[in-house]
Formats: sequence, structure tokens, C-alpha cells
Amino acid sequence: MTLEASNSDNMFYKVVLTGGKASPHLCTNSNSGSQRPCGGKTTGQARLSTFFESLGWKVYRAPEAAFIYLSGGVQFAEHSKEQACLFQKNIILTMLQIEKTFQDLVKSHQQKVLLICDRGLMDATAYIKKEDWEMIKASSGWNEVDLRDNNYNQIVHMVSAADGAEDFYTIQGHGTRLESPEQAREMDVVTANAWVGHPCYDVIDNSTGFEEKIVRMISAVCKRIGVDTGDRLAPNSIKRKFLVTEMAEDKAFPHYEEFTVIRDYLVTPCRRMQARIRKRGQKGFWSYTHTIRRPEINNQSVELRSQISEKDYEILLAQRDNKHYTLQKQRRCFLWHNQYYQLDIYLEPCPEMCKGLLLLETFTAKDPSELNMPDFLKIDREVTHDPNYTMFKMSLKIGLLETTDDDVFSEED
Repeated sequence: MTLEASNSDNMFYKVVLTGGKASPHLCTNSNSGSQRPCGGKTTGQARLSTFFESLGWKVYRAPEAAFIYLSGGVQFAEHSKEQACLFQKNIILTMLQIEKTFQDLVKSHQQKVLLICDRGLMDATAYIKKEDWEMIKASSGWNEVDLRDNNYNQIVHMVSAADGAEDFYTIQGHGTRLESPEQAREMDVVTANAWVGHPCYDVIDNSTGFEEKIVRMISAVCKRIGVDTGDRLAPNSIKRKFLVTEMAEDKAFPHYEEFTVIRDYLVTPCRRMQARIRKRGQKGFWSYTHTIRRPEINNQSVELRSQISEKDYEILLAQRDNKHYTLQKQRRCFLWHNQYYQLDIYLEPCPEMCKGLLLLETFTAKDPSELNMPDFLKIDREVTHDPNYTMFKMSLKIGLLETTDDDVFSEED
């Protein structure tokens, strides 16, 4: 089933809530058996469900596949290397079937549907070595672009309480908790890195209290979908953009995933309607997106964004607007101090102003002065509100002065 985000009545949106290791011994009070939030994933699922149900959506919750087996007596420590690899492969197969079952149900609904996945396919990679994962992929005919990017609309990583809320993580009475805060933090990083590269990836840290953390998570999902929450939530997260003048060698970066991104603007019936297509890929595998911004109604613009097939992409490419250059870039995605960054390295052939251009982007509610910026990049200045650094204007062949700020397309990419 094609994943898409639009404002249609039968919209389907699939989001993963993930976080550090969450096994029964990690988040259970040994005396009472009650669940305590280590990162907020379990609470977040319930609150996200309630919120969208109140908006009239049908909400489904796909359970964590690994927990099904763990509750049935499976223990990781008893596995040989071969058994561990086979087990993780079977977990992925189980998840694929569970998700397919829910997606088949969606076809019968004439309303908007949200599917919340308790972890996703890439979480399995956090528990095996890279070479073993490569072997599993090869034997199964899988690739990350399909498993990670094409299968989910959005990933939300709830950072463990062991990172930034240590007092809460170390509540007394957790006699069966085996992981130290250091080990929990390490596992949280590994799990987060498993999803690096997804085009819609949000990391919810512990910079606020737990209630505010849950609200920030709901806000992140609403913002990605385009749901107007009015004053029910007050998300103030925006995309911040910074001009980079120099970057260190690759080895200075933390774990990163790199993609080729190709963007074209399309001919539209009128100037107030804008459209673009994007091709985003890694190692020969691609995902395709079509975005349309309709003319404003009552001072509000409606933007529709959907994933499309390669065939549809090729058809739409024939409608490319010759007033715009094709923009190509290498996008390097990484986590730095629980902040998700994208570094765009523009490639030639390109407009003159894009030659050698490096732009760093991140979604945040923080003031730039509060951000712990990557120390392996030399930041010149913030260009978030500089229209000259919007992709719409950078791609124009006719020059910057013939457009207004209102012509600039949404920069979410």
C-alpha cells in the first residue's frame, strides 16, 4: 500500500514510536509490576491514540513484535550467533505481516486512519552486528530505503530517561533493572542510529518534564501530518537552517547515513499553485515524493504531500518547469546530542549560487543560541529567514528579484 499524507477523507498515516531498549526487566517495578516510563513510548502511544481519536480519526496500534516472543519465553542470552540472526529476521517478517494486516484493514475505512507502530523494522538492526545485518538483507532481498523510508511516514524516537532525566530512571524499587544508566544511554544511541536517514525523523529528548515531552511528541506528529490543533497544543518547533563554510573529514562525523536528493519543480495552472517532485535514494534504491501547494483560501495554504511510484515520478518529470534548474545534493543525516541534523552538500551541475554550498538543517523549538551545534562543522550564520536560501528561489533561472516571499515553497523536504 502506498503511504501518503494528504488532507483527503481516507488518508492513511503510519508512524513509528521507538526508543532505547524496552524489555520487561527494564521498565517494570519489581514490587508492583506496574509500568514506569523510561522514555515515554508506552504512554506516548496511548496519548497519541486518544488525541487523534478525539479528532475523528480511526487509530490502530501495531504491537511490538519482539515482545510477543519475549513474553513467550525467548531469551536473547541463550542464542548462538546463527540463532540470533535468524530470530531477528523472523521478527522483521512478523512485523511485516502485522503491519500488512493493519494496512489491509485501512482499505475498508472511509475516514482518516493513523497506524502507530510500537517500534519498526529497523529496530531489529540495533541488536545484531552490521555484517550480520548485511547478510540478512542479502539473503532476504531487502534494502534500507524500502524498509525504513518507503514503509513509514514518520519516525519518532523517545529518548531514554537515562539520558537527561537520570533521577527518574534510577527510581528505587526497580530491583530487576539490569542496565545501568550508562548502558541504557548506549542502547538508546544504537537504537536512534538505526533510523538515521529517514526523511521525517523526530527526536524527543528530556529537556522538559515528562508531560511536556509527551505533548512535544504529539505536536511533532501533528506538524508532520499538517493537522491544525489550534490552541490544544502549542508546538513552536521550526526548521532552522545554517550556512556552513567548512566541514571536517568524514571520520570526524558521528554515525551518519547519506542520500542523493534530486528535486524538480513542475509546471502548474497558475502562479499561486506550486508543485515539486523529489527523488531520494541510497545505494541504488529510491523513494519518490510529489508535493502540491494549492492557492490560499482564507489566508491559509493547503499543502499535499504523498509518496508515489517510480512510474508516476517519470510521468510527472515530463511536466518539469523549464524556469527552474534541477537541484541535486548529497544529504548527510546524523544525530548530535539528541538533535537530528541534515547536512545538504549541493552537487554540480547547479545554479552558480549553489556551487560549493553547504546548508545544515534541523527542526527545533530551541533558540539557535541554545543548540549544541556540531563541532566538526564551521557555521557562518543562520539563514532560516533569508529567502535567498530557499530551494525555490535558488532553483530559479530568471533570478531572485522576480519572485516574492509568498512564492516560496514550503521547505520541508
